[in-house]
Amino acid sequence: MRILLAEDDTSIREAVQKQLARNQYAVDAVDNGKDALDYLKSTKYDLAVLDIMMPEMDGLEVVRRARQSGISTIVLFLTARDSVQDRVDGLYAGADDYLIKPFAMEELLARVHVLIRRKSAASPSDTLTVSDLTIDTIKKTVFRAGQEIKLTSREYAILEYLMRNAGAVLSREQIETSVWSYDYDGASNMVDVYIRYLRKKIDEGHTSKLIHTVRYQGYVLREEK
Repeated sequence: MRILLAEDDTSIREAVQKQLARNQYAVDAVDNGKDALDYLKSTKYDLAVLDIMMPEMDGLEVVRRARQSGISTIVLFLTARDSVQDRVDGLYAGADDYLIKPFAMEELLARVHVLIRRKSAASPSDTLTVSDLTIDTIKKTVFRAGQEIKLTSREYAILEYLMRNAGAVLSREQIETSVWSYDYDGASNMVDVYIRYLRKKIDEGHTSKLIHTVRYQGYVLREEK
């Protein structure tokens, strides 16, 4: 899951980015509205967390222009403006939710999760299952054939993305875009490396393999027929 965070307060931006990353979200962070709009136009995000009062372009205008451009990314506003009219203005501008500063990080994470869950019409449940492989997207736990499998945060993020798109062939670029933020500067073959890690943990020891390579295209998670 990939999130855009736009917040001009450095301490808030860094704290929120760190917490989102700890919860297996790939986060691109900017400090002004113009960059936020540019990012929204160039990348498909699952959610945007936007401050309203930002330099160059405020959050309300960012959302208005994004909606006019046909961008349907879910938007959560962060703002110190707490009047009823301020909240109404934000919602009418095209936001999906509104969180008043100061806020508890636990509430922010809960709202992010709920908003993303609403978006995922194909997987409305908190539990995703393919064959005998099941993950709980709230607890971030993974089980296969009743046995719990321990994954790193990156392995979990890739597996959840594969399961939310079960049956669909995903290119390396799609996986990388969903899981890694723009500031990642690791090796170019990291998707292949993590797929190998996942295969060892998910498929090794099982007759039915779930993670498959589609030559020249990418990877797909599906039950063997």
